[in-house]
Amino acid sequence: MKSQQQIGTYVFQTPFGRIIALRENGVIRARSIRYARSERFKKPVPIQPSTAEIIFPDQTPVCPQSISPLIEKMIGHTNLDNFEVDESTQYLSVVRSEGEKNKLPVVVWIHGGSHEIGCGDIPTSDASEWVKEQDIIVVSVSYRLGMFGFLGGNEERPANLGLFDVIEALKWIKMNIESFGGDAENITLFGQSSGGDVIAHLMISDGIEGLFQRVIIQSAPLGLRHGRQKMSAEFLRRTDGIKNEADVLKMMLAYKKEVPSVIKYGLKAVMPFGLQYGFPPLCREDEAEERWNTRANKFDVLIGLNNDETAFYLKTSEALNTYFGKGFGQKLINKTVHLTTEKIYGKPAELFAENYALAGGNVYLFRIYSTLETNHIGAAHSIDLPLLFGNEGAWRSAGLLKDIPWEYIHENGRKLRALWAEFARNGHISDDSEKPEILKIQRM
Repeated sequence: MKSQQQIGTYVFQTPFGRIIALRENGVIRARSIRYARSERFKKPVPIQPSTAEIIFPDQTPVCPQSISPLIEKMIGHTNLDNFEVDESTQYLSVVRSEGEKNKLPVVVWIHGGSHEIGCGDIPTSDASEWVKEQDIIVVSVSYRLGMFGFLGGNEERPANLGLFDVIEALKWIKMNIESFGGDAENITLFGQSSGGDVIAHLMISDGIEGLFQRVIIQSAPLGLRHGRQKMSAEFLRRTDGIKNEADVLKMMLAYKKEVPSVIKYGLKAVMPFGLQYGFPPLCREDEAEERWNTRANKFDVLIGLNNDETAFYLKTSEALNTYFGKGFGQKLINKTVHLTTEKIYGKPAELFAENYALAGGNVYLFRIYSTLETNHIGAAHSIDLPLLFGNEGAWRSAGLLKDIPWEYIHENGRKLRALWAEFARNGHISDDSEKPEILKIQRM
């Protein structure tokens, strides 16, 4: 591993090839490295090593998706000029601090977005502050989403292709991360929302032996994982007519009309795309818990949630607040936030942690709270992201932080980043470690 003399660039000599990176603001970033390629509805094929220099593209590749008005409002505006649509979205980016480094802990970021939207390499999940503070490496992974990655069930359209993408990324990381100064035997998967769902199921997937040692599962909607077979089969049938649509934007518009009814399938239909049991690389649904238990000695686990997850959706709805924004109506919304948060996130996380501990696993359970009276939304879904990634500029316009001073985010976030990095180093969090006031955590 050696640097170039030109200011602002760095060359990583890896088994994969010579990778050109950017050096700026105290970090080195190798961006948008293609780790695999795929044809539509086919498994990913790993990219072979190259003798040519591997140069980052001008625009960040992103899987075809519809812009979410709620995400735009709560997280921030998406500048489409910075992205290029690519349905074969197997890319990863590596960021670490400057200087000669070896055997650094590796954290692999798996983004959320209901298995339908998002990207691994966006400003709101820029790990620059974290890697500089804690001297870790963060690798962010992009993978296929929506119809391309998380809807299938027959030979023409296999299920779980997005999961296969992430497995290929982990194989690439295992093979090459030492050339970036990382420890290939100390890899922690870190995911939020549907990214946490992916990680929980990677733990019980085939073909993942030796690829990671620890997992951090944040706000995973594990309460929506049960009994999805009929809904997925119906969604697959209803989208059969658009599976060969060449215009991916037309495909995005068309599938929206075929999303299963929430009334018919209950809460699980709010996340119509997802992981599918009984298809490779996953076991049957009735085998999942036993498989987690049998692998309890393989992976250290840090799992938890934010105390008011569904306030992200319920307390930001103009329609709901018009009719229920005051008095008894507000109490009703608060009760609904509590009940849905516990059903989708809280109770499933607690049950997972309890079972994993009973099976002999090393597992921590956490919950993040809001301690600000001025913050009426509370500790809603995604509030953990600015805490762990920082980057005030990227979060400046986020409705999620409207009533929260950045000093509050930064001070609590600095302590949280240190704890999560401690877990990534050795699988433990010391009782003596400084903890933010917003966090409750226990070893099960």
